[in-house]
Amino acid sequence: MKKTFATLLPAFSLALALPLVFANQAVAQRQTFAVDPATSEASFTLGGSDHSVHGTFHVEKGEIDFDRAAAKLGGSVVVAAGSGKTGNDSRDKKMTNEVLEAPKFAEATFTPKSYQGAIAASGDSTIQVTGTFTLHGAPHELTATALVHMDGANCVVKTKFMVPYVQWGLKDPSIFILKVAKEVEVELTLAGRLSPAT
Repeated sequence: MKKTFATLLPAFSLALALPLVFANQAVAQRQTFAVDPATSEASFTLGGSDHSVHGTFHVEKGEIDFDRAAAKLGGSVVVAAGSGKTGNDSRDKKMTNEVLEAPKFAEATFTPKSYQGAIAASGDSTIQVTGTFTLHGAPHELTATALVHMDGANCVVKTKFMVPYVQWGLKDPSIFILKVAKEVEVELTLAGRLSPAT
């Protein structure tokens, strides 16, 4: 039986529509992660000859844009440099004023640029994040492993990295026989909400 254009039209329309459907699915890879400062934290551990020092800093704000299709990241996370707490007021004052010089350099920021690996739409993912960590007013390239957990619109990102603060130009707080390490381990926990994928 000879097929007319009218009988072929539904199949023709479907053939045109399918690429558009898949194209829209491919484009719908972009989301924004809005960090909640109240449930996020930057903690650190500094080794020493006497004992290790543990402390926390306040995450001031943060928003990270990510594009799964291009494996690109944008936005930034801001930590208040003057918010460091270790449980010792005199030590905290020295860290804030002499080492970090927080009155002059009020913020430490991380600006992600790209990542390697895959971010699942739900559940757990492990990726390598590359970006710029700005401390004491100076930018430094940094790559760290990040653990990402997604549950609906909720998201938690955890990462850990070493900061060679003395090499980066900050003051060594060691005094006499009380020596401390020249690098500090930083652990960043970011919790917040995801925008719908577009």
